[in-house]
Parts: sequence; C-alpha cells; structure tokens
Amino acid sequence: MKSMKTVLTGCMLLAAATAFAQNAQVKGNIKGLGNVEVKLYYYEGAEQKTGTIKTTDGKFEWTGKMPEAQKVTLMFPNRAAWVYLEPGNISITGTADSLHLLKVSGSKTQKEADDFEATQEPLNKQLMPLYAVYGKGTDEEKLAREEKISAIRNEMRQMENKYIATHPESAFSTSLVTERAGMGNYKDIQAIYDLLGQKAKASASGKRLEERLAVLKRSSIGEQMLNFTQNDVNGSPVNFAAFKGKYVLVDFWASWCGPCRAENPNVLKAYNTYKDKNFTVVGISLDDKGENWKKAIKDDNMPWTQLSDLKGWKNEVSQYYGINGIPSTLLVDPQGKIIAKDLRGELLNKKLRELFEEKSK
Repeated sequence: MKSMKTVLTGCMLLAAATAFAQNAQVKGNIKGLGNVEVKLYYYEGAEQKTGTIKTTDGKFEWTGKMPEAQKVTLMFPNRAAWVYLEPGNISITGTADSLHLLKVSGSKTQKEADDFEATQEPLNKQLMPLYAVYGKGTDEEKLAREEKISAIRNEMRQMENKYIATHPESAFSTSLVTERAGMGNYKDIQAIYDLLGQKAKASASGKRLEERLAVLKRSSIGEQMLNFTQNDVNGSPVNFAAFKGKYVLVDFWASWCGPCRAENPNVLKAYNTYKDKNFTVVGISLDDKGENWKKAIKDDNMPWTQLSDLKGWKNEVSQYYGINGIPSTLLVDPQGKIIAKDLRGELLNKKLRELFEEKSK
C-alpha cells in the first residue's frame, strides 16, 4: 500500500504538470530593440490581463497562464504587434524596424494564421493602391473606389467564412470571428459564429464572443435606437426622442481621432445637402476633455447637435452599442429604427441619395 506521503507527492507533481501544461513560455530575440519595456495584453478566461516584459539587448523571457490559444497584443514603445500564443514553448524573433513581421515558432495557431494570411496576400496587394488614393478624385471616382474596396473586403470575408466552416474547432477560426465582431454587424457575425464547433463556442474566447453578440444585436438593422440623454456643448441635456420624425445619422467620433476628423467634411456635405429634407446629424463624442471637443467642433465647422458625457471610451451610448472603433455611425429612420450601420465616405452619400432623391422621382 502506498504511503500518504507518496500519494500527496504524486498529486503535487500532477498538479504542477497540469499547471505547466497551461502556461505559455515565451523566449524572444528582437534585434535592435535594446532595453525597453513591452506590455503584453491577453485573456485569462474572462479576465483581461496585462503582462510586463523587460528586454535586455532585445532578448526577453515571459511565462503566463494560458490554457487556450489566443491572439495577444505586444505593445512596444513605438507600435503594437499581434501574435498567437498557446501552452508550450514559444520563440519570437525579428527586428525592431519590422515588428509587423515577427516570426513565431512553437505556436500551431500562429502557423495556421500565417498560412491563411498568405492566401489573402494577393487581395491585400489589390487594396494597397486603392487606400493610397482614398478620398481623392471626383465623387464618382471616390464612390467607384469605395465600392471596389468593399468588394475586395467581401471576397476576403468569404474566404474567412469558408475557413471557419472547414475548421470549426480551430482557435484561429474563433479569432477570425472575434476580429469581425469588433466592428461588424450582428447578422453577419451571428452567421459565422454559428459555423464554430461546440468546443470552440465553449472556450473562453467563444464565451466572450457570445457576450459580444448580445451587444451587437442592439445595433442590428431593424432594432429601435436607444432613447438616451446626454449633454450638449452648453451642458444642457438632450433626449434622442427630440429627433423622432427625422432621419438621423448618429455619428460616434472624437477630437483626437484622425480618421474621424478626415470624415467630418463629408458628413458636413451630407448635412448641408439633406438638412432641409427631414435629415440631421447627432454627434456623440468619445472625448474626455471638453475644451478639445468644443475646439474640434468649431474648427471642423459642425453645426449639428453635438452630445457627450465626456467619459472617453466609457461613453454610455457607445458602450451600450459596443463601439470599439471610430468613426462609427448608425443611420436611424423617422420611427427611430436603425436602417444602416458604419456608413462613411461616398457610400454614406449613396445611401442618402437613395433615401431622399431616388425615392422622390
């Protein structure tokens, strides 16, 4: 008969082995990085964690509890990079001037991601010259370019859908759905979430996706817009019900957001074109400093109603709708129902023409 000491020792070794099997043990060597501090953002179950990595002449080691494969963010002093980590021994190599090209070995999920991204590279090459001249040319040229970008992106999404359907239990497939859920619409994300296998859905990442879908559903087409109240630039409360009976573009933006500021002239053009046709804009700023918010409104000549609770990313309306990136928009009809999401550029103008010009013919 085994002694109690032997049994306890065996249990302790088993527990230690189990704990080890749930750890990601990372060693890195990034030439030219020097001695810096790198933040690592990841999840441990439902909880978001932050790890700190201190490099010595570009070399580092880090160990963290990570029972499931996941995409993590490495925040370097000058930029971010994303890699897939999972339990086991993992090596990260590269150079400081090409952090977007880090090489990761020991992660099967990273290998999956690299192989898949290689199949999309031809489409990425088609997008690059289109992005380089984005917003330039005549309205017709801009619309044609935006529709081309949209078509290429849709082709890439179809490739992703096919991959998810053929790899339903893959952590990389779950990550693809998660990325799409960042700014996607509910109907599309629900469809690809349904392609995932039961184990993937039961994973920590899968459970977070399920929660995200519940938030996205609030902004799905046909849903009633939240009847919120926030203060305008004068500190006076404004209730969204005041705009009932109009088409309203709810525009989430911030003074510090470059793409938002670049889009503001287009929103101004739309406002001026259709403001006498039962259309208006309501800006919701994710600023946390009132003076910056008000200065941007003046500088960009935005005459429509501007609202904010000055809580930054914790703005109550943006949190309700799960806004993870700006600019972001919701187009609401006179009955208060959402009829479009994330329209910008000439695609916004096209939609408004359909509503106000083509219907009147």
